[in-house]
Amino acid sequence: MDPDFIRELFAAFGPVTVRRMFGGSGIWSGGLMFALVFDGAIFLKVDEASIPDFEREGSRPFVYTRAKSPGRVGRHSLSYWRLPERLYDDPDELAVWAARAHAVAERKKLPSRAPAPRRRSEGAERAKQTGRSKQTKRPKQTKRSER
Repeated sequence: MDPDFIRELFAAFGPVTVRRMFGGSGIWSGGLMFALVFDGAIFLKVDEASIPDFEREGSRPFVYTRAKSPGRVGRHSLSYWRLPERLYDDPDELAVWAARAHAVAERKKLPSRAPAPRRRSEGAERAKQTGRSKQTKRPKQTKRSER
């Protein structure tokens, strides 16, 4: 699907960016991917509340094929459902559906993960509990001949 066509289709919603990925394209706005394009069809991001609207329109969830097994169907992606056909001719209503998909993407956005705390070795943990630093040097031992 032509990126210029997609940008024009979503113009009533607002500016979008189309990025190629995984054999299709992602549709982005405000740094969030809220739709994808695959095999000439647009799929919008959904949640439990919006899926019934897609079902009423006769839409289906996005299904991908496994790359290593051509023709073999993978599994449904419950996160994206096909854009109802009538919305291609109704840009104002498409803008409403796109705004809802964008809101879903915003809610489902993963918070940035803080770096995992470093794990201490058992010896360092024991030293901390006893108040001794792992770097504490032991007294220098003298040779037997020096005794």
